[in-house]
Amino acid sequence: MESKRQRQVAEIIRRHFGMLLQQEGAYIYGPEPLVTVTNVKMTPDLGLARIYLSVYNTDNKQAVLLEMEDAYPRLKQALHGRIRKQLRRMPELEFFLDDTLDEMERVNRLLDSLRSSSPASSEEE
Repeated sequence: MESKRQRQVAEIIRRHFGMLLQQEGAYIYGPEPLVTVTNVKMTPDLGLARIYLSVYNTDNKQAVLLEMEDAYPRLKQALHGRIRKQLRRMPELEFFLDDTLDEMERVNRLLDSLRSSSPASSEEE
């Protein structure tokens, strides 16, 4: 269970890292992909932030994640510049792909296909 401070720090990082990606993201992974921060989880010691990202407008999501990991020092320094007055110590960052929305879309397509085939069978009864 997360503490109140973990949630507060996660929200600060989520908000500021999202703004950072809006402003600097095109220089890191190009203008095409759209990357959004979906969630941030903090370790209990606040030393590590796990940042979950959704990537749209590209077929190779893993490549975008690798480009962000290559730009890790730049991203960490830019984020530290934004939050240094709110946090004493800058946590390490880890990036993860969040496939929740993709899975939700896939399930919705499956449900829609079931619904479209269902009225034909109910008319026969």
